[in-house]
Amino acid sequence: MANGKKQDLEIVQGKTYQMVFHWEEKPIVYKVVSGALQSAPLRLTVVAHGLKSGWRAAMTNFKGMTEVNAEANNVKDTDFYPVTVVDVDTVEINDINAAGFKPYVSGGILQFFSPVDLTGFTARMKIRNKVGGTVLASTEAGDTPLDVLVITINNTTHSITLSISADDSASFTWKSGVYDIEMVGPTGDVSPLCYGSVAVSKEVTN
Repeated sequence: MANGKKQDLEIVQGKTYQMVFHWEEKPIVYKVVSGALQSAPLRLTVVAHGLKSGWRAAMTNFKGMTEVNAEANNVKDTDFYPVTVVDVDTVEINDINAAGFKPYVSGGILQFFSPVDLTGFTARMKIRNKVGGTVLASTEAGDTPLDVLVITINNTTHSITLSISADDSASFTWKSGVYDIEMVGPTGDVSPLCYGSVAVSKEVTN
């Protein structure tokens, strides 16, 4: 997730909610692909790729298996897919079924944004009925009893996880709102992580 990206949230009332965010930044990392299987999911050999599962990557410059190629030097956000790490030299992309693709011949670049070092960072979030409006839910103790949002930061996996318990989401009487998440650095600098709308729907089974 690039800095300050729009991401809408959908919460089911009475269900546990969890959303994982990744804070991406430049420089872009480029890794050479040395193999690709006609498999479901797509499996790539990328020596010493350095990725963590869940991180997003895009592919360019493949010879053979050209179906996976984004346009080099014009890679769009929709060209990035979450990867699953198999080992230090191998990743899979579960969203891509390459079983019917052309055979891989040679070349290829796997590219991804660098993860932000999360050491010393904290995160804060509020949901309001509108921008500048009434607080509906928060991470902040000062908003008790509305401090039902929990954000966990894991620098090993480069992940920022938002959690809401089933009991807390069941208590929501509102149906929609807006939110943002801000990252607060060790020196007090504040950076926007993401923002968007929030929708709450009723559960069927309770």
